[in-house]
Amino acid sequence: QLQLVESGGGLVQPGGSLRLSCVASGSTLEEFAAGWFRQAPGKDSEAVSCISSSGDIRYADSMKGRFTISRDNAKNMLYLQIDRLKPEDTAVYYCAASRFGLCGSIKPTNFGSWGQGTQVTVSS
Repeated sequence: QLQLVESGGGLVQPGGSLRLSCVASGSTLEEFAAGWFRQAPGKDSEAVSCISSSGDIRYADSMKGRFTISRDNAKNMLYLQIDRLKPEDTAVYYCAASRFGLCGSIKPTNFGSWGQGTQVTVSS
């Protein structure tokens, strides 16, 4: 069974950058669609980005421009680079994987494996 563990979150000043990492074990991440979601306090979870098993990349419309998803198949790793961080980016960021292999509309319900999340706080 695929297991996911995120890291790389922390406290960062507005305008800064972070790279979140997600290491997969128990299966080959390349066979899955893998994505990032986030949940801010008091708000619903929202999709950030997804990379399909074939390498196609999608971003949620509101996430285009400052977020970059990537995957290192040799290391079984998924990454999310976040640039020009804003206070409204403060959230718990989750890595997730879908056996469907396709991102589609990046619906959380299509992703069966989830990490525990990593906190990102953007504040001066």
